[in-house]
Amino acid sequence: MNAASHPDFRVLIVGAGPAGLMAAETLAAAGLPVTVLERMPSPARKFLMAGRGGLNLTHSEDLEAFLTRYGDAAVHLRAAVEGFPPERLRAWSEELGQPTFVGSSGRVFPEAFKASPLLRAWLKQLEALGVRFLYRHEWAGWTADGAAKIRLPDGRDETLAFDAMVLALGGASWPRLGSDGNWVATLAGASVGTAPLRPSNCGFVVDWSAKFRERFEGQPLKRIALSTEGRTVRGEMIVTSTGIEGGAVYALSPLLRERIDASGFATLHLSLLPDQAMPDLIRRLSRKRGKDSLSTFLRKALALPPVAIGLLQEAALARGAPLAAMPVEALAVLVNDIPLRLDAAAPLARAISSAGGIRWDEVDADFMLRKRTGVFVAGEMLDWEAPTGGYLLQACFATGAAAAQGVLRWLGRGSPAPD
Repeated sequence: MNAASHPDFRVLIVGAGPAGLMAAETLAAAGLPVTVLERMPSPARKFLMAGRGGLNLTHSEDLEAFLTRYGDAAVHLRAAVEGFPPERLRAWSEELGQPTFVGSSGRVFPEAFKASPLLRAWLKQLEALGVRFLYRHEWAGWTADGAAKIRLPDGRDETLAFDAMVLALGGASWPRLGSDGNWVATLAGASVGTAPLRPSNCGFVVDWSAKFRERFEGQPLKRIALSTEGRTVRGEMIVTSTGIEGGAVYALSPLLRERIDASGFATLHLSLLPDQAMPDLIRRLSRKRGKDSLSTFLRKALALPPVAIGLLQEAALARGAPLAAMPVEALAVLVNDIPLRLDAAAPLARAISSAGGIRWDEVDADFMLRKRTGVFVAGEMLDWEAPTGGYLLQACFATGAAAAQGVLRWLGRGSPAPD
């Protein structure tokens, strides 16, 4: 690929999720012919799924605090997020006729709340910019002379020449929506190093008793606190047939996953009433029970829902003593420190997002692969993870825009890279 030999550079985008579409828009707006390959029958399927319950585009918190949500990867993502920050994402959405609002938690949503109106407006704009889409076309690597190998809908293979390429194939969560992680093997064949793809923002496996599982599967616990490895998160947890999930669990998933990898299990500490001081709990639990069952007494004394009482009984069962025999002081401690043993993360296919991906030492400051000149990467293919709350989509949009700017600089069409 000799960039200087083409007056009109052909750019190939692989993947029609947020990162790929943002790269396509940036490049087409600069006047380049852009083709987007997508192996699914339609674009942005995971984006649409994420928006079914409300599309959380980004977050309104201060940018420095925002960047800390990416952990060790923040140093690599900073320039991209600063170049396409949350306020720019909000302005972009409004330019598409989809103004946004800030929710009570600081999260940012389109006023339409769903993803579909925004995606429809976006695709219309991309069409107006001349972006060409090839659906049910799967990228299968490169030929010896650097062309893209493409698998057609009828199973035949062909090649497609390009001057620059942006890979935006996503991670490996929810593979039925398009991102299955198969690109890892393709890049390994090109000697591009990757960190293993692992579940992030995921649930965890707990060995519930059959009685608890049958009675409480699907029940939520609200206004709780979860703690592990010195970190505490407040929010919601949901009991599943195999364990737990929910926003508070997802926020701790990296720490829990690493502990399980190191030790074979992790202990998560659950506080049912995190705002209740120990003396108050002891006072309430010291009331006379009368003829009430223990469950009824706990419901009345502490306003605990049945699932919370079930968890207390599970914890007592694990200790080999019935809950009713527990001294008041010990019961008060247990209410705000139920230890949950987590034996594994839920399967990657069920995670909201994935950790791992292309190692940062394999890309330069413009997101170009060091071992494949003219090929850039964006989105969840890179080795980063973030909690829910708008941070995932923000980084996908931002790295898509940054990779496109890298393409423009490499082709001699863009501004110098920031210091």
